[in-house]
Amino acid sequence: MKTLHILLFFISTLFATLDTVAQENLEKAQDTLALKTKYGLRFGLDLAKPIRSVLEDGYTGFEILGDFRIQDRFYLAAELGSEKKDYFEPNINAIYKGSYFKVGVNYNAFLNWVGMTNEIFTGIRYGFSSFSQELLGYNIYSTNQSFPAVFVTDPQEFKGLSAHWAEFILGVKTEVLNNVYLSINLQLKRKISEVAPENFDNLYIPGFNRTYDFSQWGVGYGYTISYLLPIFKK
Repeated sequence: MKTLHILLFFISTLFATLDTVAQENLEKAQDTLALKTKYGLRFGLDLAKPIRSVLEDGYTGFEILGDFRIQDRFYLAAELGSEKKDYFEPNINAIYKGSYFKVGVNYNAFLNWVGMTNEIFTGIRYGFSSFSQELLGYNIYSTNQSFPAVFVTDPQEFKGLSAHWAEFILGVKTEVLNNVYLSINLQLKRKISEVAPENFDNLYIPGFNRTYDFSQWGVGYGYTISYLLPIFKK
């Protein structure tokens, strides 16, 4: 009986040792498992502007965009676009057209599951626009009811106009197919400086959107599709 007990003791000790070794090997194997994330150039198109061009009379525009991942959560980002806007109001008629670019960084605040590359991101941009304005006609304001306001039709073109602004962006980006992403974003803009016509104002700035009296702030939005060209994994 003592021999049986001794034999069972050695067998149980052997199995316990083997189990410990197996667990250690499994932990080492798990520790050496590398979870690699794709890094590369992502480029695409803002779908909101072509859609707006179809639905809104007097507007045409397009924008291309791209970003490059520089760290786990940080991306360099840029947008380049062009817009033409007919600004027809009861007191003034004008046409604005020009191009713009924006450059900055995005930060991804979303903690992805393994294998996912979705984003809830915030970002900042520096924006610059170069454009022209064609003033078609305007009302001369009058407080005298006997002499109503006169609408002056005197086409004038002002070239060499420009504007600088800072922009805060908040958006969501989702991988819908392999390396294909859809995104929606909202933009809050703060005008820094501008070159406007003498004795007049810039009522619309390509890339910045409509301006308002006594306010340096503007808003915008985007709905984009983009493709990631993987360059390496990290």
